Amino acid sequence: MGNADTKLHFRKAVVQLTTKTSPIDASDDSFWDQFWGDHVTTIQDVFALIPAAEIRSLREEAPSNLATLCYKAVEKLVRAADTGCSTHQEQQIVLNCVRILMRVIPYIFEDPDWRGFFWSSLPAGGEEEGSGDSVPLAHSLIHALCDLLFCPDFTVTTNKKSGPDKHEDLQSIDSCEFIWASGVGFAHSPPHVPSQDVNRTEILKLILTCFSQSIYQPSSDGADATNRWIAVFTSADNRHALPLFTSLLNIVCGFDPVGFGVPYNHLLFSDSREPLVEVALQILITTLDHDITAGCADIEEPNTVSDNLFINYLSRIHREEDFSFVLRGFTWLLNNPLQQTYLPHSAKKIGFHQELLVFFWKFCDYNKKFLFYVLKSSDVLDVLVPILYHLNDARADQSRVGLMHIGVFILLLLSGERNFGVRLNKPYTASVPMDIPVFTGTHADLMIIVFHKIITTGHQRLQPLFDCLLTILVNVSPYIKTMSMVTANKLLHLLEAFSTPWFLFSAPHHHHLVFFLLETFNNIIQYQFDGNSNLVYTIIRKRQVFHALANLPTDCGSISKSLNRRGKRTLLRHPSTESSRSTPKIMEGAQPAQPAQPGTKTATLAAMPGLEKMTEKESAHPTTQQLDELTISSTVNGDLVGPVSPMSLVPPTSIEEEGCSSAATNMPPPVPLGTSIQPPTEDQNVPDMENLEISEKAERPESPAMSLHSAHSESSVPSTLSNAQSELTSSALGASTSQHWAPNSAWVLSWKTKLPLQTIMRLLQVLVPQVEKICIDKGLTDESEILRFLQHGTLVGLLPVPHPILIRKYQANAGTATWFRTYMWGIIYLRNVDPPIWYDTDVKLFEIQRV
Repeated sequence: MGNADTKLHFRKAVVQLTTKTSPIDASDDSFWDQFWGDHVTTIQDVFALIPAAEIRSLREEAPSNLATLCYKAVEKLVRAADTGCSTHQEQQIVLNCVRILMRVIPYIFEDPDWRGFFWSSLPAGGEEEGSGDSVPLAHSLIHALCDLLFCPDFTVTTNKKSGPDKHEDLQSIDSCEFIWASGVGFAHSPPHVPSQDVNRTEILKLILTCFSQSIYQPSSDGADATNRWIAVFTSADNRHALPLFTSLLNIVCGFDPVGFGVPYNHLLFSDSREPLVEVALQILITTLDHDITAGCADIEEPNTVSDNLFINYLSRIHREEDFSFVLRGFTWLLNNPLQQTYLPHSAKKIGFHQELLVFFWKFCDYNKKFLFYVLKSSDVLDVLVPILYHLNDARADQSRVGLMHIGVFILLLLSGERNFGVRLNKPYTASVPMDIPVFTGTHADLMIIVFHKIITTGHQRLQPLFDCLLTILVNVSPYIKTMSMVTANKLLHLLEAFSTPWFLFSAPHHHHLVFFLLETFNNIIQYQFDGNSNLVYTIIRKRQVFHALANLPTDCGSISKSLNRRGKRTLLRHPSTESSRSTPKIMEGAQPAQPAQPGTKTATLAAMPGLEKMTEKESAHPTTQQLDELTISSTVNGDLVGPVSPMSLVPPTSIEEEGCSSAATNMPPPVPLGTSIQPPTEDQNVPDMENLEISEKAERPESPAMSLHSAHSESSVPSTLSNAQSELTSSALGASTSQHWAPNSAWVLSWKTKLPLQTIMRLLQVLVPQVEKICIDKGLTDESEILRFLQHGTLVGLLPVPHPILIRKYQANAGTATWFRTYMWGIIYLRNVDPPIWYDTDVKLFEIQRV
């Protein structure tokens, strides 16, 4: 009954505030104390009792009263930080102020006229007024909240035995002694007090709410503007910056969701630590959101990100035991959703794997020593397997397209390092059930099979990732020592699908996919021939694919005939199947990838930049000088291959100029970065892979949005202008592509003459007669005998001179920074549903859709 009375009184105060149009005196403490008195409320009560419509009404009709409410709440928090929260009553007042600000601030951010409100100083009567050195309200709020995060007996446990009259002064406390958990830079393990976890979580959620001003600005504005809240939080003015960074990092990486492993313990007991870990991780990834391309390209330069102490601290972690602690905690959490138990649902499964992937990306991006530490041992495979699991599981769910992107981006980053390709040769034992064919092989086999599954059975919106997926395969191919027959067949199936004439002729960039696959085959043949008899045998068996490519028609009549054949096949669409002939055996216990559930919400993404903006080519074996200049844009054979602008891209050869110019001049203008991704309209002129006349059917992909900058290399992909797919212009892009661009003989010849077929054709020229002779002489019908012959064969001295291994490394750029910011805040928006902090507010950074 008492709880009902406090709710009633609180609601009456809200009604009084929202119905009075005349200003309420700020000194009327009896009125304002009704909002944060010592009455007990919950955050859910505050959100229910202060409706969104009333906050907006207050903002429009009585702005002075809304301003006073915020001023008074901040004033209470500042006073509590000055005096300490020694009693339960004071702690309750702090929590109520935190909850009210958390409810109100998003509605202040959504109105452009109010954005400067927190950057004004305290009103008359404040300490700083008249001193000429006034402090903005935002500074006072952030610093007070940081003080309160290290308040003894409220958010930390005090080590000193002091009486009630001798409570520690928060202004003199050394917060480095009160780091929340052991780990990086702190060996002491403080006692776990659940109530302190709850208090920390509420304060951190308010800080996260303050950071969220970014989501009320369009991505085009956000690229130039610094988030001032994050700047204050991570600056040297925040005396708690180091202990806060360490506390957040250690809380996340030291979290064990399983605990003692008692089955169903998460159903019997509430866990105060997981909500804290989740918001701590969200705070970490938002504070590390810094566009390094805005300043110097080298993040290790002294003045680039020195103002952001969180990035500074992260980039300076260097001890192996610290790296071990972070990586062990990260892989333990990332593998948690994959764990199998005999009792269904008996183990707790975390839901913040997407935030973990963003954090891992940021850590590798800002701390190259950590990246090299990850690649130094087989621990990198504990990162690879869960990423492949999530990629395979999410491929049919359009609401998880962002998860697909971040997973592929991380693998692209890792594949730029030689050690990643070497580690992939470790044998894979099926510990995670995935709906992929059963195979016996290595982690490289697993990765290729999952990539094949994504390309052939994923949804439309994944086609912009095809270039990235095949770039990863090219990067690791020189190091793949062996490949299973299942994997070899999957690779050849991709080539068969992408080399079909009407697919090659239907878009100006489809031939890139063939170049990537041919380069992959060449790398394996040139550098790993001895152990890859399965692939060599499959190439021999499917040799007609390579002959067809070499004899691809270039006359206009054949081109138009190929495109017309496609039109007749698009009348019916069938569900994708792995094979039209038979259903392969799938791993035991695996569940097929599920599409999005009805009512699922998803945040749209910024347009993904073209691959030529995301990668740069480097030699696989850099010189000592290159190693010393790791952070400087690399060159290959003297040619600068850093990121380039799609509009200024100049093809390197005259043939290429002749072939691309007609297509380029008629291409629609590039879509601005920051627009959202949505499926293209039905009339978009993109062929459907499921209609290919080959043994395996595949679902239709979306129009690709990436092309590759080419170095002067025969095996490299020709350069073209590329457009990012966009939600706003998807139908226009489809219409203009089909209306203005058409393949012609000059265009086909411009890239056909560059197809790197010499190595494969030489292999076929040498081996096909030998294999045919053995089959005739011995009457062989069993492929195992042929494989045995190929295993002991050699092509030494018979193949062309091996080409240099070129690795396409990830290169930071403004486009990916915008994409990551949009994706990160989209996750945070969708994950914070209790309370729904940003629900029903006018978000500008992305759109919320129901799938």
